Amino acid sequence: MIAIMVYRPDGPGPGRLSEVRLDVGVTGPAEMSCAEVTVRDERGGDLLGGPDLVFDPAAGGGPLATAQAERQARAFGIGNAVYWAQQLLRRVNSALRHPLPPLLLRIGMHGTPSRWGGGHYRLPGVASPAEPNQLSATGEVHLGGGRAYLPKAKDGGNAYFHAPAHNSAIVLHEVGHHICRHTADFRVNRRRPAGDQHNGKIALDEGTSDFLTAFMLGTPDIYRWQRGQLPPTDPRRRLLRAGATMAHLRPGSGGLAHSNGTIWASALWTAYQRVLDSGADKDRFLRMVIRGMAGLGATEAPTADEQFRRTQFCELLAETVAVDPALAPTVLAAMAEHGIKPDTSNVELREQLRADRARVVH
Repeated sequence: MIAIMVYRPDGPGPGRLSEVRLDVGVTGPAEMSCAEVTVRDERGGDLLGGPDLVFDPAAGGGPLATAQAERQARAFGIGNAVYWAQQLLRRVNSALRHPLPPLLLRIGMHGTPSRWGGGHYRLPGVASPAEPNQLSATGEVHLGGGRAYLPKAKDGGNAYFHAPAHNSAIVLHEVGHHICRHTADFRVNRRRPAGDQHNGKIALDEGTSDFLTAFMLGTPDIYRWQRGQLPPTDPRRRLLRAGATMAHLRPGSGGLAHSNGTIWASALWTAYQRVLDSGADKDRFLRMVIRGMAGLGATEAPTADEQFRRTQFCELLAETVAVDPALAPTVLAAMAEHGIKPDTSNVELREQLRADRARVVH
């Protein structure tokens, strides 16, 4: 067990700075590892070589920081990322009663020719941007080193360099994609060649990853730190809210997976709150979600049929409520508030809800 500093969610900005003791080891000059995840900063340097692993986040470091502040910020990012990845993966492994494949999380990726401030989950296969190195067969999370400064805090504090490893929501969301890949397997990648995996994400993938983030952080406003200036209804905010329903579904591909996924994530959050109100344990609902995804990914129908079936909200809902029949009525009622019901396709759910609303207006 080692002591490190991390951001906990009950504070302003990136969170409340807290010291935790973590069951991980230092396995390289810029690498921490445990059974569930290895986190490595790929930009070089001996970041973890000293006797003290309690690092200062140093306002994210960045191009204007001193060399010492940048080292502190990068080392802090390793610890923050390994903490949140381990916490989520351990809860999921407990829900499944078996471990997922270990995850590699790499920080400082895609930093040339310009800085990158995002994150993504990658499997071996065609992807954009192209991956310069051979990827782990079981998947990798890549975080950029940061690109921009967030506005100064209202209390007059310094501007914060938005390093993705300091943003617990980004870390958790990308780890969520690893969980989706090895449970629901929305793109049916198990049937694809190991080096030709599909890296595209569908709405259920994005939405489930957002819900898992909200579950861990204890808030539906998971991106409030870096997107708090956006209105709550702005799709880019990705706030899990009661007003997100199937009436807002926009069929298609491209950048719609995140906004459509917010509908699913919001419905899960509403169901989660109803389950808590009923007196059930929070991990009981998590088990429903995780085992429901595993059930969705376990079917053996023809691949083309599965690729369509696993995009349908009703199919994952059916698998989820089947896990815990006692909680099923509570969950079904909550999901119906968002227009999500069993045995009906995404498009039919959208049109049904829009028609119902039109009748109310007239």
